[in-house]
Amino acid sequence: MALIRYDKPRGWGFYCGGVLISPKYVLTAAHCVKGEDLPKNWRLSQVRLGEWNTTSSVDCIDTDCSGPPQDVPVERVIPHEDYDPADIHQANDIALLRLEHNVVFNDFVKPICLPTSNDLKRTSLVGSDMEVAGWGKTETQNETFEIVVLNSGAQTLLSGSESDVKLKVVVPVVDNSQCANVFSRVSRTITSKQMCAGGVAGQDSCRGDSGGPLMGKVRSHSNWFVFGVVSYGPSPCGTPGWPGVYTRVTEYTDWILSKLKP
Repeated sequence: MALIRYDKPRGWGFYCGGVLISPKYVLTAAHCVKGEDLPKNWRLSQVRLGEWNTTSSVDCIDTDCSGPPQDVPVERVIPHEDYDPADIHQANDIALLRLEHNVVFNDFVKPICLPTSNDLKRTSLVGSDMEVAGWGKTETQNETFEIVVLNSGAQTLLSGSESDVKLKVVVPVVDNSQCANVFSRVSRTITSKQMCAGGVAGQDSCRGDSGGPLMGKVRSHSNWFVFGVVSYGPSPCGTPGWPGVYTRVTEYTDWILSKLKP
């Protein structure tokens, strides 16, 4: 897991997430790097790796301590060429961050696997439980809330990370046709290059989690894979029947691999 830092005219903050896929690249969402309402005077400057609690420099459970996190400058921002910040459907919401130098792998900083094989690309994940993690907002469900307003990139970024500690939640992958029916109510189109997960009360990614991974294991593979990138979802987060929308990574593995350089 990576935290993405933005330098602002007065101070700085973490406003998106990402996931490490190699010693020099972090995968994230395009709206985190060129969102329509991303302030022009903000500069995406660094990623932080090996973090758990942002309020402490060293994180410990009993005598097991992580050591200080790694803050690595970003050398190049690579949004998908076909991403349009003004597109309400958020197609091609995927980006890469090339780091200035290789990160140091240890027990708390390791890359996740990309689903590049044909069997993984063909695997139907519908009904599978995946995990999403980040430092985003936690929200109390209001059962009387009936109108769903979708989070935009601006809402996500401007609210920032709102949990001091990294959180994770298990969400089920939802069939795209079912998801498309839900989001058609608010005139959003879900394509085969997107996937949906969640729709369970109180279990969802939320503001500040954008760009983070939807990840899990599949049969016959022991490694963890990143299958989705947090794109957008309902507000309040965790609204029953309204899953979160993710960029489907298996549709972009060729694009990702084409951008990776030594």
